[in-house]
Amino acid sequence: MEASFKEQNTLINSEEVIDLRQYWRILMSHKWGILGFSTIVTLLTILVVFNITPVYKGTSTLLIESQQTNVVSIQEVYGLDGSSEYLLTQFEILKSRSLAKKVILKYNLLDHPVYNQPKAELPEKLQFLQDFSLKETAAEYFPDLFTATDEIEVVSDEIILENMITSFLKNLSISPIRKTQLVMISFESIDAKLAATIANAVGDTYIEDNLAAKLELTVKATTWLNKQLKGQRVDLTAAEKRLQQYREQERIIGVDGGLGMAEREIELVSTKLVDAKRERLELESLYNQIQKLGSKSSAKLQLIPSILSHTLVQNLKDVVAGVELRRSEISNRYGKKHPKMKAISSELSRAYSNLNRQILSIARGIENKYNIALANVESLEGSLDDTRDDMQLLSGKEYKLKELQQDVDTKRTLFEQFYTRFSETSATGDLKTANARVTDLAATPIDPIKPNKKLIVALAFVASFMFAVMVAFLLKALDNTIKTSLEVETKLGEVMLGLLPLLPKTRKQQNPSYNHYLEEPHSTYSESLRTIRTGIILSSLDNPYKTISVTSSVPGEGKTSTSLGLAFSLAQVGTVLLIDADMRRPSIHKALGLTQQRTGLSNLVAQTHTMEECIHTYEQGGFDVLICGIIPPNPSELLSSERFKDLITGLSKIYDKIIIDTAPCQAVSDALVLAPIVDAYLYVVKSDATTSHLAKNGLKRLKQVQGNIAGVVLNHVDIKKAEKYYGEDYSGYYDNYGYSGANT
Repeated sequence: MEASFKEQNTLINSEEVIDLRQYWRILMSHKWGILGFSTIVTLLTILVVFNITPVYKGTSTLLIESQQTNVVSIQEVYGLDGSSEYLLTQFEILKSRSLAKKVILKYNLLDHPVYNQPKAELPEKLQFLQDFSLKETAAEYFPDLFTATDEIEVVSDEIILENMITSFLKNLSISPIRKTQLVMISFESIDAKLAATIANAVGDTYIEDNLAAKLELTVKATTWLNKQLKGQRVDLTAAEKRLQQYREQERIIGVDGGLGMAEREIELVSTKLVDAKRERLELESLYNQIQKLGSKSSAKLQLIPSILSHTLVQNLKDVVAGVELRRSEISNRYGKKHPKMKAISSELSRAYSNLNRQILSIARGIENKYNIALANVESLEGSLDDTRDDMQLLSGKEYKLKELQQDVDTKRTLFEQFYTRFSETSATGDLKTANARVTDLAATPIDPIKPNKKLIVALAFVASFMFAVMVAFLLKALDNTIKTSLEVETKLGEVMLGLLPLLPKTRKQQNPSYNHYLEEPHSTYSESLRTIRTGIILSSLDNPYKTISVTSSVPGEGKTSTSLGLAFSLAQVGTVLLIDADMRRPSIHKALGLTQQRTGLSNLVAQTHTMEECIHTYEQGGFDVLICGIIPPNPSELLSSERFKDLITGLSKIYDKIIIDTAPCQAVSDALVLAPIVDAYLYVVKSDATTSHLAKNGLKRLKQVQGNIAGVVLNHVDIKKAEKYYGEDYSGYYDNYGYSGANT
């Protein structure tokens, strides 16, 4: 049964399923917090937005033209080439500080109410000096602010103007329209009329500034080009004369003076020399092998692969092999003294002689080829050296010739450029048209562009809502507690024996779960205990559990109430002994009202009292109880003693079931020492309180001591909350029992 649950658990973890209902439950569990946070942020945004001063935007359209009616071919002089670089340059001019300064001064914006606030621009350290004229006093008492008394900084007209330009450019925007020569000039201001006025003024000022710049540039260009052209003509004539004199002096014919022919000759000789050296290297290896083996030993020479693989050698070796084969056949048939044997022996001798002679001939041929290759390499190297010497002489002449020719070409190109520019500039002296014009004037805006109150409020609500949702999911992700039966199986990987619903606390009854089974035998809680009892019985049909230890991770998870409930339910089907082995914080005697009893487990193990004196019968529940007794100084030693083991062994023969309430396994090791004694552990997990990490560690410790874990009991389950937020379906089963509160 446990293996099947673990296989199912693995299958669930391996499947990637997006459960939208789980997301919906998370939102529902935090809905009031999400809505409350969103509402507060939205209200604060509304208060802020409605106190923001509205801003208006005026927009005019400017056409930047790249061709002029009176221009001959002077695009480079004015930058009128129509390229993207030209247009981008004009856009930057429209956004320049110099153009902004001209607009400000032209329209006297320094005195406009929107910008006439010079005190706001004062440095904080100097404002009180400007108002109270305390130059000397400030210099005396604040020497770190000033280097000298006469160097106190006072806001001048230039500083006010620079600050004004900075503010002006922040409100100005230049937006080119893609794939056109149109640009939109926009200006933002809290004054609607001023926004339209400045948008139009920027375009007009740009056109006027462009016309003035062209006129000034034309005059300067004409004067400078005329002066430069005279000097360039003299330099060109002198360079051409020097080139011609050098050609006549050195008797140079052609463009390169014969250097190209010499280069081709060197290239041809170099190619042949490389081929000759390659051939020499190939023959040198064979030659060295022949010299090493001896040029007259055919037996050794035929070991050289090049000789052995020769066609004639292979043919003669085939002949020798054929003769030897016939000689062998005749020898076997006629004997060694037969006349035919003499003839075939003579033929074999001739075959060997021909083979040896051919091998020696091939070796001599290789030696001759090697000597020829050596001579060829020496001859080509000499020829290459001679050609190089000739080329050195030609290179010197060619270098000087190129130097003179390059000087002539450079001066001629420069002269032609100056002459062209001079002609164009002279022809455009009457240039009066601008390169731009305003196509649409800005009108006074009626509605402000910002703030967009509706959009800001809507975005504030959406953003705050999404932020709150993210926080809700983050809290869910950080919550690692066990809440449902599914999480017991998926996160802990253990069998879920049952769950115990949450019971209400009252002032009179702080621990309602202790006697709830007796007081409400047909309640949900009692039915859950019977379900756990059935699970324990069914999980050990072949080898029933006699001794069951109930433990948990930490105190307060309800292991004592679970032990009591289990004892109540098992007592209905057999004899039961409930042992309080939690000797550090015993509570069974308080829960059952046995506070008057003093003797118990420690007394029985120590053999200071008899079994009849230590075991008490709880008549209402129908089971026996072995309370803690006197608390020993070291409970772990008592529980791990042989006496305790023998006691449990003996009691298991008397009772059908023994329930042992032990200390939490994460706090102390008392529960761990019982692993060799008890048949199974019942692990209690508090719903929505115990983390999976804590429960895993507790179960791991039990498994490390070979403890048999019968299953997990999920305690303190809030049925309504589980159905609403966690997706656990308890409808129909718990409808008549609406418990809320806490049990221990």
